[in-house]
Formats: sequence, C-alpha cells, structure tokens
Amino acid sequence: TTGPRVVVVGAGAFGGWIALELLRRGARVTLVDAWGPGNSRASSGGEGRAIRAIYGPDEIYVRMVRRAFELWAELEAACEEPIYHETGALWLLPGDDGYVSAAVPLLERHGFPVERPSLDEARRRYPQIDFEGISAAVLERRAGVLSARRACRLVRDRFVAAGGAYRTGRAPGGPIDGERLGALRLEEGPELEADRFVFACGPWLGRLFPDVVGEAVRPSRQEVYYFGTPAGSALYGPGRLPIWIDFDRRIYYGFPDTHGRGFKIADDTRGEPVDPTSLDRRPTGEGVEAARAFLRRRFPGLADAPLLETRVCQYENSPDGDLIADRHPGAADVWLVGGGSGHGFKLSPALGELVAEAVLADGPAEPRFRLGRLRGEGAPTTQFERDGS
Repeated sequence: TTGPRVVVVGAGAFGGWIALELLRRGARVTLVDAWGPGNSRASSGGEGRAIRAIYGPDEIYVRMVRRAFELWAELEAACEEPIYHETGALWLLPGDDGYVSAAVPLLERHGFPVERPSLDEARRRYPQIDFEGISAAVLERRAGVLSARRACRLVRDRFVAAGGAYRTGRAPGGPIDGERLGALRLEEGPELEADRFVFACGPWLGRLFPDVVGEAVRPSRQEVYYFGTPAGSALYGPGRLPIWIDFDRRIYYGFPDTHGRGFKIADDTRGEPVDPTSLDRRPTGEGVEAARAFLRRRFPGLADAPLLETRVCQYENSPDGDLIADRHPGAADVWLVGGGSGHGFKLSPALGELVAEAVLADGPAEPRFRLGRLRGEGAPTTQFERDGS
C-alpha cells in the first residue's frame, strides 16, 4: 500500500479498532502499546463489558451502538468462541424514569426491542431479585456482555494478520514543540516517523498531554467484585438473569455469571483519583462490605455468597461523560481519543470507523467529541452512561 503512514498509540478497545479501520482504508499503520492489548492496567482489561443502547434522549450513541453491534458480530464470525453473550439489560428504577423513557422511542426507531414488565411480572421472571424500593423495570432485549480482554487481543491479531505492524513501546509525554509531531521516539525504542499520529491512551491521555487534556481525563479508582453462586443453580447465569443497573440509593450494576468467574457487582460512584501505572489494585474492606450489604438487600439469595475474585480498575471519563476524539489544537498531525470509561468499550468499533475516516480525510472531528467543549466544565452530572469494568 502507498497510503499515509499512521502511528496509533494504545492497543485497547479504542486504539485497536482505530488501527484496524485505518488499515482497512489503505493506511500503513503501526500500533504501539506499553503492556499489550487488554492488559491489567488498561481501561479495556478485565473479563467483560456491557453493551446496551439506552442513552436517554441521545441519538448519537444509539446510532453508534447499532453500528457497533454489526462490527462486533463481524469480528465474532471469525472466532472459534463467542465474544458476545446476549442477556438483555434490566434497568431498575426507584422513581422518575425520564432518562430511560426518553430513550425508548429512539431504541425502537433503531431496531432495539424494549419491554416494560409490571413489577409483578418482573418478580415472576426474576425471583433472584428483591424489588423493594423499585417502582419500574425496563428490559432492553438486545443487550449483553462482551468479552473485553479477549476482544482486544482478537482485534490486534486481526490487525496484524491484515498487514499492520504491532510493537511494544512506551510513548513519552509532554507538550509538542512545533506545529507537527512528525516523528515519535519511543522510550527504549526506535523513532517512528509518520504522517499522522493517534493517541488512544486511556487513563494516560491526560498525563501524556497535560497542556491540552490534563484534568479532562482524570482516572478514578473503581472496585469490582465476583461472588460465588449456589452450586448447581442456573438462577444467576445468562439464561436466567440479564445484566442489571440499579438506580436505588446509589448506582450499582452487575452481570450474571457469563464467564465462570462468578456474579459480578460494581459501584458506579466515582472513586478517588489514581495513577493507573502504580495503582495498588487490592480491594478495600469497606468496598467489599458495601457490596455485600447491597447483595443482602437486592439479591438475598447471595447474602452469604463467597467472594471469589476482585478487580480494581479505573474509569477515565471526561468531565461531561462524552467521548474525546479531536485533533490536537497545536499539532495538525496528532489526534487525541479517549474519555471512554466505562461506557466506551461497546462503542469502540463504531468510534474506530468515525476516527479513521476523519484522520485520513484531514476532516473535522464530530462536534460532540471535540476538546474545546471541555474548557471550564466540572464533574459529570449525567445519569448512568457507563458500564464499567
């Protein structure tokens, strides 16, 4: 190929799909990652991520989810094992459900079936759940769990098989001196010359570009727990229980036992800021007890369930919860992509197409994802728009 040379830094969900889509469009692409796709420090690490389409009245994300489903299915068709486990997504709402209600017409328009079972019907379908404090339940039928770590590696492998170059390396941070980057010298590695550069560095994006991104991507500590289900019981498996999002008191979410690791539960509340490179990834006793208290109340059959595994990861949201995908304001050949935790993983194939097209066309970014919108804004105020580790 004689297409432009592009270096993509970061082989997680965003970077991997961007690199693959650039390659498909004729670019000569080198993909670089410090520890490899789906590694335990990455925002794309871990076992599973939810894919669902409810985003309030926000059609841009519904369209992206629809396209992402198509591209995930295309990837899965070439795999020996499934990477998508359809479970449905059950939204548990204690009062005003305006956010979910506003989404229903959009979902129906884009081919996503939605059910509103009565609470009596929901109790019959899901005897595992205590619906105390819940006034409404909404079920997305087309939703489920994606195999996160495995999918990142599959995308990298497909990229390499199609002629892309992959290497391990760490990119230096700091301001760009000049109007173009031109070349990237890896720490303990070669200099990579290219026509364009895409940095999709997850929780490290703000550190690599402190003058442009900075606190707009601030990693926060998040704990995830896997509890053991009763021996021989199918009640907590994907055939009997959907992924679920509980808005009562504070937002908890979780998955059925889709990967044989246990019943997953996590608190969506933002944790304290962390350094993703050196973060101590041991859970806190307070976090474990809070998760157990939630289980006793909402899933009483698991009140005494053993804790099988834990995972401490990080979110890397932008202040308003929207993605970041824009050209560096001081370097015409550099693009910055991030701000996706924890709702971005499912969108990554569609985002890969969007970014690849803009990068190769030297075109404008999607207005919704431009960096300029972040100046002077505070912490996220939107309702649940993520689906965690």
